[in-house]
Amino acid sequence: MSMKTRVLMTLLRKEWLELLRSYKLIWVPLVFLVLGIMQPVSSYYMPLIIEKAGNMPEGTIIEIPMPSEEQVLAETLSQFGLMGLLILALSYMGIVSAERASGAASLVLVKPISFTAYMVSKWLSMLLFTWGVLLIGYGAAWYYTWLLFDKVELGPFLISYLLYGLWFSFILSATLLFSTLLRSAAGAACSALGLAILLSLLGGLLPKYMACSPGALTGYAYEAVQSASGSMKADAPLWCSIGLTAALVAACLMGSAALLRRAPAID
Repeated sequence: MSMKTRVLMTLLRKEWLELLRSYKLIWVPLVFLVLGIMQPVSSYYMPLIIEKAGNMPEGTIIEIPMPSEEQVLAETLSQFGLMGLLILALSYMGIVSAERASGAASLVLVKPISFTAYMVSKWLSMLLFTWGVLLIGYGAAWYYTWLLFDKVELGPFLISYLLYGLWFSFILSATLLFSTLLRSAAGAACSALGLAILLSLLGGLLPKYMACSPGALTGYAYEAVQSASGSMKADAPLWCSIGLTAALVAACLMGSAALLRRAPAID
């Protein structure tokens, strides 16, 4: 193992140790698990919940059409896009700015550690953690949808998971960039979430012109899970969106390293 790899692994262990000490390694997966289970369970028992919770007149008959299993999973992804993204952005809003403000970043970077390795370790820990908790939550939703409704084939499930994971990766990479650029951790979280909302809105309002944007990935993920045969049409806009998102993720990472190199600490 080369020296660079050993340094990177040491920094990566430091990031995971901080996740454990802050209990994020415990409560964030639990929240995603609950979110994933809640959607199929609430969809299945919704008529019963309304009947028991509401003061309905005697003899009232409630008929709510049961959603399809693909629709339940698409709604679960929508929940992750709202609550899940909010939780992750708030969890990582101070990942760089807090260490710069406290001087911890300067103490680490005075050692023979490159700015790129320092930033890549944070980026890798964010992505590994995010893809893991998304798999836990979405996998639980898939299992409970199978129990309560019907089975969704593994192919559409995995494709939608990969597309949504790439969307999360882009937003978290932007969070890393904003956390390096801004002094305020809250400002970094608001900027990243504002970017996510803006891209999602534009993707919905202008689908023709935003088909290649990262915000279109959520729509492709819903389409993937709702494709009955699992053979989603892999047309040019989809690959364009994937390629552009991957390029922007790399640009956010390189931009973060360059910004940190200019100012490792906040005066």
